[in-house]
Amino acid sequence: MKPYKIKLGVNIDHIATLRQARMGLEPDLIKAAKIVESAGADGIVVHLREDRRHIQDRDVEILRKMVKTKLNLEMSINSSIVDIACRIKPDMSTLVPEKREELTTEGGLDVLSHKSKIKRAIKKLHSAGIKVSLFIDPDKKQIDAAAQTGAKIIELHTGRYAEAKTKRLRNHYLNQLKAAACYAHSRGFLVNAGHGLDYENVQPVAKLPFIEELNIGYSIICRSVFAGLATAVRQMKKLIK
Repeated sequence: MKPYKIKLGVNIDHIATLRQARMGLEPDLIKAAKIVESAGADGIVVHLREDRRHIQDRDVEILRKMVKTKLNLEMSINSSIVDIACRIKPDMSTLVPEKREELTTEGGLDVLSHKSKIKRAIKKLHSAGIKVSLFIDPDKKQIDAAAQTGAKIIELHTGRYAEAKTKRLRNHYLNQLKAAACYAHSRGFLVNAGHGLDYENVQPVAKLPFIEELNIGYSIICRSVFAGLATAVRQMKKLIK
């Protein structure tokens, strides 16, 4: 048994995706955040993409004023996005890789290749009083590189585990996540995880040692279409306990 309660951050990007389909006001992103919090989520996650395909600057500004738990802003290391984060001051910024043509984030941040730029972004965000997490693959070399940037938190990319088609592959990637979580903890990191997790595959990840928080969005928003948003959040919270 874990000696602590694992936390759930809920990504509400796809509420905004639906809104932007008609460029209207519905569904109301702020109302969604309130429902998510009241249903027991420990944080609200949004990704301010450079192309603004779903979340808009004003969304983040309003969320900063009304979120009572924790506002986690996923973002690239683009200097203009870093400047926006420093102005709005979310509780946490999670630095992620970003490509304009991708449907969703396809992998972890390559800290080895972009260490200098990442260090500059982290220094600026820390100076603004913002905690910083690095979204990285469960790889020791990336964890070692992350340790040289000044970051204190990492989020392990669970996409390969979530997308595995066979039990053997799932177990392989789960063991990879376990080894990475243990190693990152030994290096002094707080360890979160997320990407592609759903109601069928989340529990093995929730049981891994040293995982503090799971960040989940798409599967919760999909279930909410049929079950309602509050019910979808409560069901996920129950699963990860």
